[in-house]
Amino acid sequence: MRKSIPFLVAAAFAAAALGYYLFGRGVAVTVATPERGLAVDSVYATGIVEPVNWAQVSSLVPGRIADIRVHDADLVKEGDLLARLDDREAQANLRQLEVREQYWQEELARQRALEARGVASRAAYERVQSDYLQAKAATAAARQRLEDLNLRAPIAGTVLRQDGEVGEVVDKQKILFSIGQPKPLRVTADVDEEDIVRLAAGQKVLVKADAFPERALAGTVAAITPKGDPINKSFRVRVALPEDTPLLVGMTVEINVVARTTADALLVPARAVREGYVFVADADRAKRVRVRIGARGATRTEIVEGLAADARVILDPPATLTDGARIRVVNGAKALAR
Repeated sequence: MRKSIPFLVAAAFAAAALGYYLFGRGVAVTVATPERGLAVDSVYATGIVEPVNWAQVSSLVPGRIADIRVHDADLVKEGDLLARLDDREAQANLRQLEVREQYWQEELARQRALEARGVASRAAYERVQSDYLQAKAATAAARQRLEDLNLRAPIAGTVLRQDGEVGEVVDKQKILFSIGQPKPLRVTADVDEEDIVRLAAGQKVLVKADAFPERALAGTVAAITPKGDPINKSFRVRVALPEDTPLLVGMTVEINVVARTTADALLVPARAVREGYVFVADADRAKRVRVRIGARGATRTEIVEGLAADARVILDPPATLTDGARIRVVNGAKALAR
């Protein structure tokens, strides 16, 4: 029994030594020092490539497509007939109203002659005149309804897209033709209202498209709508594209508007930054430092103020790490870890 006492004491010392090794020396951390470099502060959004000059054409009235006159890539002039809806009923109605108008026109002439001879009263003439004017207005409205069944080009250009088939019933919401000029092109994007104050006309834009995964295409902010969308909390931004852009109408793209560039910015690994602060190694203690963050990248973050250039920032600080906690640096990194 007495022999077991030294063994228990030795075990206790061993446990204490192990505990000190694991915990007493502090939390093991990896550090890196900031470096100077280019920081790009950009605003991200998605958008659609479209012509600068274009129009979408739909029917003013619902109906069945009877004839399609133009197709994809055809050239049209303003006013050209693009398609026609079934107008047989409208034609029959117009003929009836034209006959009615003709009748009242002849009756008006007869009443005018009778009044001139003193056979008919002025009141009778005015009643016939009123009926004639109503018939004439009804005929004009019928002619307009007939014309509304014709879809015409609102501008000159190229048929960028034609939808719908003969025999198909369409309503006023269906876009049947997109007409415009293939060049110049632009990107229309919706930018979050929180970011819109950082944008201005003339800023450079980097455009990425799935069709060109290895290329960063160029653009320029051309216009920002003065009024935002209160429902989606966004503003519409137009990005002008160069004449030689390989992008095509209708492509979905990602844009990054370069809001600000800093050539000699203080950069730290993105994995070191938490919401508004970083931890730095101060001897064997962790020190929480409040910082102001600038541009954020995939691997690096700009620190605008609050951090010394020679500070050793802690990478991936544990969630349990607190200000003043004991730490143990396990690397001697002097350069920025990427």
